[in-house]
Amino acid sequence: MVAMQIIVNHLTRMQPGYMCVAGIDVASKQHIRPVLSSRLTTDLLALNGGPFDIASLVDLGPVEYGGQVPEVEDYYFNPVYTRCTGVLSPPLFWDVLRQSAQKSLVEIFGSEIRPLKPGCVVDVGKGKASLGCFIPALPPQLYVSRYGKIRMLITDGILIADLSVTDARLCETDHVTPKEDIIRKVNRRMQKGVGVILGVGLSRPWRQSTDTVARHWLQVNNIHLEDGAVWRLAEF
Repeated sequence: MVAMQIIVNHLTRMQPGYMCVAGIDVASKQHIRPVLSSRLTTDLLALNGGPFDIASLVDLGPVEYGGQVPEVEDYYFNPVYTRCTGVLSPPLFWDVLRQSAQKSLVEIFGSEIRPLKPGCVVDVGKGKASLGCFIPALPPQLYVSRYGKIRMLITDGILIADLSVTDARLCETDHVTPKEDIIRKVNRRMQKGVGVILGVGLSRPWRQSTDTVARHWLQVNNIHLEDGAVWRLAEF
């Protein structure tokens, strides 16, 4: 086992009471996803007294590698030894994101990523990563669908995708109800040309109702804006 520190830049809502978190390893500059044998609960969020929030510097304590392609970022950790040791300033956090970011989805996930309406997928056991920071070629369009789902239209200039958005800051605590006022404000800022870096990731294998097999689906985990880089869940 080795000790590890991460800067949190992915904070993903799941079913009520559960979440997923990931960050950039201070030493290697690679993405790391802390995992348990069971799902992470929202008790581990900073607003509930835990260590995790956007821009938090978190000492995970001893960790053990548990990844497999494409989820090469997975490391098992013990929450007992995990603590937040600080919060990055907005300029420093933006610089960390910028240094990690790529302008091509293929650069992040590998040549196996491909369109499958309405988004993009990677087949199980394929690809080179499941997390990344992405600078879109055009301002993304963030919206709430007629079904009440938060979605975003993105492009890297080659691939175009309409993706699910799982940013925990854009929903109420039920992890279902969109914060429509905040969503409209964020979208307006992006359309006006504010710098944006997206935390993107592949879902765990999931079979769409119209598909025959499970696949990893591309999603937008978090939206980071240059004029307000450190936007923390605990602020709400």
